Amino acid sequence: MGYRPKAVTIDDRAVEHLVAFCQTNGLHKLFMVADRNTYAAQGEAVEKALRNAGLDLKQIVFTSEEVIADAAHVLDVLVAAGREPRTYLAVGAGTLTDITRFVSHRTGAEFISVPTAPSVDGFASIGAPLIIHGVKITVICHAPLAIFADINTLAHAPRPMIAAGFADMLGKLTSIADWRIGHLLWNEPYDESIAQRTLAAVKICTDNVEAIAAGSPEGIGRLMDALLESGYCMLDFGSSRPASGAEHHYSHYWEMKLLREGRPAVLHGAKVGVATVMVAEFYDKIRRLSRAQVSDLLEASVWPTRAEEEARIHAAYGDLADDIIAEHKAFLDVTPERAEAIKRAIWEHWDEIQAIAAQVPPAAQIAEWLRCVGGPTTAAELGFDDVERDLAAANGHYLRDRFTVRKLARVLGIDR
Repeated sequence: MGYRPKAVTIDDRAVEHLVAFCQTNGLHKLFMVADRNTYAAQGEAVEKALRNAGLDLKQIVFTSEEVIADAAHVLDVLVAAGREPRTYLAVGAGTLTDITRFVSHRTGAEFISVPTAPSVDGFASIGAPLIIHGVKITVICHAPLAIFADINTLAHAPRPMIAAGFADMLGKLTSIADWRIGHLLWNEPYDESIAQRTLAAVKICTDNVEAIAAGSPEGIGRLMDALLESGYCMLDFGSSRPASGAEHHYSHYWEMKLLREGRPAVLHGAKVGVATVMVAEFYDKIRRLSRAQVSDLLEASVWPTRAEEEARIHAAYGDLADDIIAEHKAFLDVTPERAEAIKRAIWEHWDEIQAIAAQVPPAAQIAEWLRCVGGPTTAAELGFDDVERDLAAANGHYLRDRFTVRKLARVLGIDR
Protein backbone atom coordinates (compact mmCIF):
# COMPACT_ATOMS: atom_id res chain seq x y z
CA MET A 1 0.00 0.00 0.00
CA GLY A 2 1.39 3.40 -0.97
CA TYR A 3 1.19 6.42 1.24
CA ARG A 4 -1.83 8.69 1.00
CA PRO A 5 -1.48 12.43 0.30
CA LYS A 6 -0.93 14.38 3.51
CA ALA A 7 -3.63 16.89 2.61
CA VAL A 8 -6.52 16.86 0.14
CA THR A 9 -8.95 19.73 -0.35
CA ILE A 10 -11.69 20.39 -2.91
CA ASP A 11 -13.11 23.86 -2.28
CA ASP A 12 -12.74 27.49 -3.38
CA ARG A 13 -9.54 28.12 -1.40
CA ALA A 14 -7.11 25.77 -3.15
CA VAL A 15 -4.35 28.32 -3.70
CA GLU A 16 -4.60 29.52 -0.11
CA HIS A 17 -4.35 25.92 1.12
CA LEU A 18 -1.35 25.32 -1.13
CA VAL A 19 0.58 28.30 0.20
CA ALA A 20 -0.19 27.41 3.82
CA PHE A 21 0.84 23.77 3.24
CA CYS A 22 4.17 24.80 1.71
CA GLN A 23 4.91 27.20 4.54
CA THR A 24 3.93 24.75 7.27
CA ASN A 25 5.99 21.94 5.78
CA GLY A 26 9.08 24.00 4.96
CA LEU A 27 8.68 23.68 1.19
CA HIS A 28 10.42 26.88 0.17
CA LYS A 29 11.77 25.81 -3.23
CA LEU A 30 9.22 24.76 -5.82
CA PHE A 31 9.00 23.93 -9.51
CA MET A 32 5.69 24.30 -11.33
CA VAL A 33 4.72 22.33 -14.45
CA ALA A 34 1.83 23.72 -16.51
CA ASP A 35 0.77 24.37 -20.07
CA ARG A 36 -0.65 27.55 -21.54
CA ASN A 37 -4.24 26.52 -20.80
CA THR A 38 -3.70 25.34 -17.23
CA TYR A 39 -1.50 28.32 -16.51
CA ALA A 40 -4.38 30.60 -17.46
CA ALA A 41 -6.89 28.50 -15.52
CA GLN A 42 -4.90 28.18 -12.27
CA GLY A 43 -1.15 28.45 -12.74
CA GLU A 44 -0.97 32.22 -12.86
CA ALA A 45 -2.82 32.49 -9.55
CA VAL A 46 -0.55 29.84 -8.04
CA GLU A 47 2.57 31.64 -9.25
CA LYS A 48 1.43 35.01 -7.88
CA ALA A 49 0.43 33.59 -4.49
CA LEU A 50 3.66 31.64 -4.01
CA ARG A 51 5.87 34.55 -5.02
CA ASN A 52 3.92 36.95 -2.78
CA ALA A 53 4.50 34.51 0.08
CA GLY A 54 8.25 34.77 -0.53
CA LEU A 55 8.68 31.24 -1.86
CA ASP A 56 11.30 30.38 -4.47
CA LEU A 57 9.46 29.26 -7.61
CA LYS A 58 10.76 28.07 -10.96
CA GLN A 59 8.46 26.85 -13.68
CA ILE A 60 7.92 25.48 -17.13
CA VAL A 61 4.81 26.40 -19.12
CA PHE A 62 4.46 24.31 -22.25
CA THR A 63 3.25 26.43 -25.16
CA SER A 64 2.78 23.72 -27.79
CA GLU A 65 -0.69 22.84 -29.01
CA GLU A 66 -0.45 19.31 -27.67
CA VAL A 67 1.45 18.05 -24.62
CA ILE A 68 2.21 14.32 -24.48
CA ALA A 69 3.57 12.30 -21.58
CA ASP A 70 6.60 11.15 -23.53
CA ALA A 71 10.39 11.29 -23.32
CA ALA A 72 10.63 14.68 -25.04
CA HIS A 73 8.40 16.44 -22.54
CA VAL A 74 10.03 14.66 -19.60
CA LEU A 75 13.40 15.95 -20.83
CA ASP A 76 12.03 19.48 -21.17
CA VAL A 77 11.01 19.42 -17.50
CA LEU A 78 14.37 18.03 -16.38
CA VAL A 79 16.28 20.69 -18.30
CA ALA A 80 14.14 23.53 -16.95
CA ALA A 81 14.18 22.28 -13.36
CA GLY A 82 17.93 22.09 -12.98
CA ARG A 83 19.76 20.12 -10.27
CA GLU A 84 18.70 22.05 -7.19
CA PRO A 85 16.25 20.02 -5.05
CA ARG A 86 12.69 21.34 -5.36
CA THR A 87 9.16 20.16 -4.70
CA TYR A 88 7.24 19.85 -7.96
CA LEU A 89 3.78 21.28 -8.61
CA ALA A 90 1.62 19.67 -11.28
CA VAL A 91 -0.89 22.32 -12.32
CA GLY A 92 -3.12 20.59 -14.82
CA ALA A 93 -4.97 17.38 -15.55
CA GLY A 94 -3.80 13.88 -16.50
CA THR A 95 -0.88 14.41 -18.85
CA LEU A 96 0.86 17.13 -16.84
CA THR A 97 0.34 15.13 -13.65
CA ASP A 98 1.86 12.02 -15.26
CA ILE A 99 4.92 13.94 -16.47
CA THR A 100 5.40 15.58 -13.09
CA ARG A 101 4.84 12.35 -11.16
CA PHE A 102 7.50 10.58 -13.18
CA VAL A 103 10.11 13.34 -13.10
CA SER A 104 9.67 13.99 -9.38
CA HIS A 105 9.90 10.30 -8.58
CA ARG A 106 12.99 9.70 -10.65
CA THR A 107 14.75 12.74 -9.19
CA GLY A 108 13.91 11.78 -5.60
CA ALA A 109 11.56 14.72 -5.10
CA GLU A 110 7.95 15.03 -3.94
CA PHE A 111 5.15 16.59 -5.96
CA ILE A 112 1.88 18.35 -5.22
CA SER A 113 -1.12 18.03 -7.50
CA VAL A 114 -3.24 21.06 -8.39
CA PRO A 115 -5.93 19.63 -10.71
CA THR A 116 -7.50 21.99 -13.21
CA ALA A 117 -10.14 19.61 -14.63
CA PRO A 118 -11.96 16.53 -13.27
CA SER A 119 -10.92 14.55 -16.35
CA VAL A 120 -9.01 11.48 -15.07
CA ASP A 121 -8.75 9.25 -12.03
CA GLY A 122 -4.97 9.33 -11.81
CA PHE A 123 -4.40 12.35 -9.56
CA ALA A 124 -4.02 10.29 -6.37
CA SER A 125 -2.55 7.13 -7.87
CA ILE A 126 1.03 5.89 -8.15
CA GLY A 127 1.08 5.06 -11.84
CA ALA A 128 2.38 7.35 -14.56
CA PRO A 129 1.11 6.26 -18.01
CA LEU A 130 3.82 7.23 -20.49
CA ILE A 131 4.49 6.78 -24.18
CA ILE A 132 7.90 5.09 -24.45
CA HIS A 133 9.19 4.26 -27.94
CA GLY A 134 5.62 4.58 -29.18
CA VAL A 135 4.20 2.09 -26.67
CA LYS A 136 1.84 3.06 -23.84
CA ILE A 137 3.19 1.75 -20.53
CA THR A 138 2.42 2.56 -16.92
CA VAL A 139 5.45 3.27 -14.74
CA ILE A 140 4.94 2.84 -11.01
CA CYS A 141 6.07 6.03 -9.26
CA HIS A 142 4.46 7.71 -6.24
CA ALA A 143 1.34 9.50 -5.08
CA PRO A 144 1.31 13.27 -4.63
CA LEU A 145 2.34 14.77 -1.32
CA ALA A 146 -0.92 16.74 -1.35
CA ILE A 147 -3.83 17.62 -3.65
CA PHE A 148 -5.42 21.06 -3.76
CA ALA A 149 -8.35 21.35 -6.17
CA ASP A 150 -10.21 24.61 -6.73
CA ILE A 151 -13.87 23.73 -7.20
CA ASN A 152 -14.62 26.77 -9.35
CA THR A 153 -11.73 25.97 -11.68
CA LEU A 154 -12.93 22.37 -11.96
CA ALA A 155 -16.54 23.41 -12.60
CA HIS A 156 -15.43 25.82 -15.35
CA ALA A 157 -13.20 23.26 -17.07
CA PRO A 158 -14.06 22.54 -20.72
CA ARG A 159 -17.18 20.38 -20.87
CA PRO A 160 -15.47 17.61 -22.88
CA MET A 161 -12.94 17.23 -20.04
CA ILE A 162 -15.71 16.90 -17.45
CA ALA A 163 -17.42 14.31 -19.67
CA ALA A 164 -14.07 12.51 -19.99
CA GLY A 165 -13.69 12.25 -16.24
CA PHE A 166 -17.19 10.84 -15.93
CA ALA A 167 -16.44 8.37 -18.74
CA ASP A 168 -13.19 7.31 -17.07
CA MET A 169 -15.25 6.41 -13.99
CA LEU A 170 -17.78 4.44 -16.06
CA GLY A 171 -14.84 2.40 -17.33
CA LYS A 172 -14.59 0.85 -13.87
CA LEU A 173 -17.85 -0.99 -14.55
CA THR A 174 -16.02 -3.21 -17.03
CA SER A 175 -12.55 -3.04 -15.46
CA ILE A 176 -13.82 -4.51 -12.18
CA ALA A 177 -15.68 -7.27 -14.04
CA ASP A 178 -12.52 -7.97 -16.05
CA TRP A 179 -10.49 -8.03 -12.84
CA ARG A 180 -12.84 -10.62 -11.34
CA ILE A 181 -12.64 -12.75 -14.47
CA GLY A 182 -8.85 -12.44 -14.49
CA HIS A 183 -8.75 -13.62 -10.88
CA LEU A 184 -11.07 -16.52 -11.65
CA LEU A 185 -9.40 -17.77 -14.83
CA TRP A 186 -5.83 -16.40 -14.74
CA ASN A 187 -5.20 -16.29 -10.98
CA GLU A 188 -4.56 -12.55 -11.00
CA PRO A 189 -4.15 -10.96 -7.55
CA TYR A 190 -7.49 -9.55 -6.41
CA ASP A 191 -9.00 -7.61 -3.51
CA GLU A 192 -12.77 -7.64 -3.12
CA SER A 193 -12.84 -4.68 -0.74
CA ILE A 194 -11.02 -2.53 -3.28
CA ALA A 195 -13.37 -3.73 -6.02
CA GLN A 196 -16.37 -2.73 -3.91
CA ARG A 197 -14.85 0.67 -3.13
CA THR A 198 -14.24 1.29 -6.83
CA LEU A 199 -17.82 0.39 -7.76
CA ALA A 200 -19.13 2.60 -4.95
CA ALA A 201 -17.18 5.49 -6.48
CA VAL A 202 -18.82 4.80 -9.85
CA LYS A 203 -22.23 4.88 -8.17
CA ILE A 204 -21.48 8.35 -6.82
CA CYS A 205 -21.15 9.44 -10.45
CA THR A 206 -24.20 7.68 -11.86
CA ASP A 207 -26.33 8.87 -8.92
CA ASN A 208 -25.25 12.45 -9.66
CA VAL A 209 -25.16 12.30 -13.45
CA GLU A 210 -27.56 15.23 -13.94
CA ALA A 211 -25.64 17.50 -11.57
CA ILE A 212 -22.39 16.54 -13.28
CA ALA A 213 -23.94 17.19 -16.69
CA ALA A 214 -25.06 20.63 -15.47
CA GLY A 215 -21.52 21.42 -14.29
CA SER A 216 -22.73 22.48 -10.85
CA PRO A 217 -20.06 22.81 -8.15
CA GLU A 218 -21.89 20.13 -6.14
CA GLY A 219 -21.95 17.69 -9.05
CA ILE A 220 -18.34 18.38 -10.03
CA GLY A 221 -17.30 17.97 -6.40
CA ARG A 222 -18.93 14.54 -6.38
CA LEU A 223 -17.15 13.60 -9.61
CA MET A 224 -13.81 14.72 -8.22
CA ASP A 225 -14.42 12.76 -5.01
CA ALA A 226 -15.04 9.65 -7.12
CA LEU A 227 -11.97 10.20 -9.28
CA LEU A 228 -9.79 10.57 -6.19
CA GLU A 229 -11.28 7.45 -4.60
CA SER A 230 -10.48 5.46 -7.75
CA GLY A 231 -6.92 6.75 -7.48
CA TYR A 232 -6.78 5.69 -3.83
CA CYS A 233 -7.95 2.21 -4.82
CA MET A 234 -5.06 1.91 -7.28
CA LEU A 235 -2.73 3.32 -4.65
CA ASP A 236 -3.88 0.82 -2.02
CA PHE A 237 -3.71 -2.14 -4.40
CA GLY A 238 -0.34 -1.12 -5.82
CA SER A 239 -1.25 -1.11 -9.51
CA SER A 240 -3.83 0.16 -12.00
CA ARG A 241 -5.64 -3.20 -12.13
CA PRO A 242 -8.80 -2.07 -10.28
CA ALA A 243 -9.32 0.76 -12.75
CA SER A 244 -8.05 -0.63 -16.03
CA GLY A 245 -9.41 -3.51 -18.08
CA ALA A 246 -10.17 -4.16 -21.73
CA GLU A 247 -11.72 -0.71 -22.11
CA HIS A 248 -8.36 0.89 -21.32
CA HIS A 249 -6.55 -1.45 -23.70
CA TYR A 250 -8.75 -0.23 -26.56
CA SER A 251 -8.03 3.35 -25.51
CA HIS A 252 -4.28 2.72 -25.39
CA TYR A 253 -4.36 1.16 -28.85
CA TRP A 254 -6.14 4.17 -30.33
CA GLU A 255 -3.80 6.58 -28.58
CA MET A 256 -0.71 4.84 -29.94
CA LYS A 257 -2.22 4.75 -33.43
CA LEU A 258 -2.93 8.47 -33.38
CA LEU A 259 0.64 9.21 -32.27
CA ARG A 260 2.17 6.98 -34.95
CA GLU A 261 0.11 8.71 -37.62
CA GLY A 262 0.66 12.24 -36.33
CA ARG A 263 -3.05 12.81 -35.76
CA PRO A 264 -4.51 15.05 -33.03
CA ALA A 265 -4.93 13.47 -29.61
CA VAL A 266 -8.32 12.47 -28.19
CA LEU A 267 -9.06 12.82 -24.49
CA HIS A 268 -8.22 9.65 -22.58
CA GLY A 269 -11.57 9.49 -20.83
CA ALA A 270 -13.49 10.03 -24.07
CA LYS A 271 -11.75 7.01 -25.60
CA VAL A 272 -12.33 4.97 -22.45
CA GLY A 273 -16.05 5.81 -22.45
CA VAL A 274 -16.56 4.65 -26.02
CA ALA A 275 -14.49 1.52 -25.35
CA THR A 276 -16.55 0.80 -22.23
CA VAL A 277 -19.69 0.67 -24.36
CA MET A 278 -17.94 -1.72 -26.75
CA VAL A 279 -16.65 -3.96 -23.97
CA ALA A 280 -20.03 -3.96 -22.23
CA GLU A 281 -21.46 -5.42 -25.43
CA PHE A 282 -19.33 -8.52 -24.80
CA TYR A 283 -20.81 -8.78 -21.33
CA ASP A 284 -24.24 -8.48 -22.94
CA LYS A 285 -23.33 -11.51 -25.08
CA ILE A 286 -22.00 -13.46 -22.08
CA ARG A 287 -25.27 -12.98 -20.22
CA ARG A 288 -27.24 -14.44 -23.14
CA LEU A 289 -25.20 -17.65 -23.47
CA SER A 290 -26.67 -20.87 -22.11
CA ARG A 291 -24.53 -23.65 -20.68
CA ALA A 292 -25.29 -25.78 -23.74
CA GLN A 293 -24.09 -22.99 -26.03
CA VAL A 294 -20.94 -22.52 -23.98
CA SER A 295 -20.23 -26.25 -24.14
CA ASP A 296 -20.48 -26.19 -27.93
CA LEU A 297 -18.32 -23.07 -28.19
CA LEU A 298 -15.59 -24.51 -25.98
CA GLU A 299 -15.65 -27.79 -27.88
CA ALA A 300 -15.03 -25.91 -31.13
CA SER A 301 -12.49 -23.52 -29.65
CA VAL A 302 -8.85 -23.70 -30.75
CA TRP A 303 -6.20 -21.74 -28.83
CA PRO A 304 -4.04 -19.83 -31.34
CA THR A 305 -0.43 -20.89 -31.76
CA ARG A 306 2.43 -18.59 -30.81
CA ALA A 307 3.29 -18.13 -34.48
CA GLU A 308 -0.27 -17.09 -35.28
CA GLU A 309 -0.36 -14.63 -32.39
CA GLU A 310 3.01 -13.11 -33.28
CA ALA A 311 1.89 -12.68 -36.89
CA ARG A 312 -1.23 -10.83 -35.70
CA ILE A 313 0.81 -8.61 -33.40
CA HIS A 314 3.25 -7.74 -36.19
CA ALA A 315 0.36 -6.92 -38.52
CA ALA A 316 -1.31 -4.72 -35.91
CA TYR A 317 1.70 -2.98 -34.37
CA GLY A 318 4.43 -2.96 -37.02
CA ASP A 319 7.73 -1.65 -35.63
CA LEU A 320 6.35 -1.82 -32.08
CA ALA A 321 5.60 -5.53 -32.30
CA ASP A 322 8.68 -6.79 -30.46
CA ASP A 323 7.84 -4.70 -27.39
CA ILE A 324 4.22 -5.89 -27.48
CA ILE A 325 5.32 -9.52 -27.82
CA ALA A 326 7.56 -9.16 -24.77
CA GLU A 327 4.66 -7.69 -22.76
CA HIS A 328 2.35 -10.50 -23.85
CA LYS A 329 4.81 -13.35 -23.18
CA ALA A 330 2.69 -15.12 -20.54
CA PHE A 331 -0.16 -15.62 -23.01
CA LEU A 332 2.11 -16.49 -25.92
CA ASP A 333 3.76 -19.21 -23.83
CA VAL A 334 0.49 -20.98 -22.98
CA THR A 335 0.91 -24.72 -23.63
CA PRO A 336 -1.86 -26.88 -25.11
CA GLU A 337 -2.35 -28.38 -21.65
CA ARG A 338 -2.70 -24.95 -20.07
CA ALA A 339 -5.13 -23.88 -22.79
CA GLU A 340 -7.32 -26.90 -22.08
CA ALA A 341 -7.19 -26.14 -18.35
CA ILE A 342 -8.42 -22.60 -19.01
CA LYS A 343 -11.28 -23.94 -21.12
CA ARG A 344 -12.22 -26.36 -18.33
CA ALA A 345 -12.12 -23.51 -15.83
CA ILE A 346 -14.48 -21.47 -18.01
CA TRP A 347 -16.93 -24.37 -18.06
CA GLU A 348 -16.64 -25.10 -14.35
CA HIS A 349 -17.01 -21.43 -13.37
CA TRP A 350 -19.62 -20.47 -15.95
CA ASP A 351 -22.25 -19.63 -13.34
CA GLU A 352 -19.77 -17.32 -11.61
CA ILE A 353 -18.79 -15.74 -14.92
CA GLN A 354 -22.42 -15.01 -15.71
CA ALA A 355 -22.90 -13.56 -12.23
CA ILE A 356 -19.97 -11.21 -12.91
CA ALA A 357 -21.45 -10.27 -16.29
CA ALA A 358 -24.82 -9.59 -14.66
CA GLN A 359 -23.25 -6.83 -12.56
CA VAL A 360 -22.18 -4.88 -15.68
CA PRO A 361 -24.96 -2.54 -16.83
CA PRO A 362 -26.14 -3.09 -20.41
CA ALA A 363 -24.11 -1.29 -23.06
CA ALA A 364 -27.19 0.79 -23.90
CA GLN A 365 -27.39 2.09 -20.33
CA ILE A 366 -23.70 3.06 -20.29
CA ALA A 367 -24.18 4.89 -23.60
CA GLU A 368 -27.19 6.72 -22.17
CA TRP A 369 -25.17 7.95 -19.18
CA LEU A 370 -22.42 9.16 -21.52
CA ARG A 371 -24.87 11.03 -23.70
CA CYS A 372 -26.35 12.69 -20.62
CA VAL A 373 -23.00 14.38 -19.83
CA GLY A 374 -22.31 15.18 -23.48
CA GLY A 375 -19.69 12.49 -24.00
CA PRO A 376 -19.15 10.47 -27.19
CA THR A 377 -20.57 6.94 -27.35
CA THR A 378 -19.21 5.65 -30.68
CA ALA A 379 -15.78 5.34 -32.26
CA ALA A 380 -17.00 7.49 -35.16
CA GLU A 381 -17.55 10.40 -32.76
CA LEU A 382 -13.88 10.08 -31.76
CA GLY A 383 -12.83 10.33 -35.41
CA PHE A 384 -12.21 6.62 -35.97
CA ASP A 385 -13.69 4.67 -38.87
CA ASP A 386 -15.13 1.17 -38.59
CA VAL A 387 -11.79 -0.44 -39.41
CA GLU A 388 -10.02 1.50 -36.65
CA ARG A 389 -12.81 0.63 -34.24
CA ASP A 390 -12.42 -3.06 -35.00
CA LEU A 391 -8.62 -2.93 -34.88
CA ALA A 392 -8.75 -1.75 -31.26
CA ALA A 393 -11.18 -4.51 -30.33
CA ALA A 394 -9.07 -7.15 -32.05
CA ASN A 395 -5.62 -6.02 -30.92
CA GLY A 396 -5.85 -3.85 -27.80
CA HIS A 397 -5.75 -6.89 -25.52
CA TYR A 398 -2.15 -7.60 -26.56
CA LEU A 399 -1.00 -4.49 -24.69
CA ARG A 400 -1.33 -5.95 -21.19
CA ASP A 401 -0.75 -9.31 -19.53
CA ARG A 402 -4.32 -9.45 -18.20
CA PHE A 403 -7.19 -11.86 -18.77
CA THR A 404 -10.20 -9.71 -19.66
CA VAL A 405 -13.61 -10.37 -21.17
CA ARG A 406 -11.92 -9.74 -24.51
CA LYS A 407 -9.71 -12.79 -23.91
CA LEU A 408 -12.73 -14.78 -22.74
CA ALA A 409 -14.72 -13.81 -25.83
CA ARG A 410 -11.84 -14.90 -28.01
CA VAL A 411 -11.63 -18.33 -26.35
CA LEU A 412 -15.40 -18.71 -26.85
CA GLY A 413 -15.24 -17.47 -30.44
CA ILE A 414 -17.75 -14.65 -29.86
CA ASP A 415 -15.25 -11.86 -30.44
CA ARG A 416 -16.72 -10.71 -33.74
